[in-house]
Amino acid sequence: MTVARLYLMHAADGKDATLETALYGLADHVRPFPGCQGVEVLRDLGNEKRFVFIEKWDSEEAHKAAGGNLDKAVIGPVMAALDGPPDGSYLDYLKTV
Repeated sequence: MTVARLYLMHAADGKDATLETALYGLADHVRPFPGCQGVEVLRDLGNEKRFVFIEKWDSEEAHKAAGGNLDKAVIGPVMAALDGPPDGSYLDYLKTV
């Protein structure tokens, strides 16, 4: 069963460009992990400080296994650019077109 891992994030004041760059680096790091089917980085058109990071995985277990191998040097710049912790959730794909 394919699942999405969704993160909603807000950049700290003056850090939106920094967060965007850090998310690109994170996406490049996550994409090769076993079970990862892709990563999307989006920015809210109405709020340049709000970002959405979506990972597509074979399963929750594959995502959790990859998380244990995540390089802290890659996640550190993301966390440093946020105004608080990201809001994350797992989602089922009900229909794709």
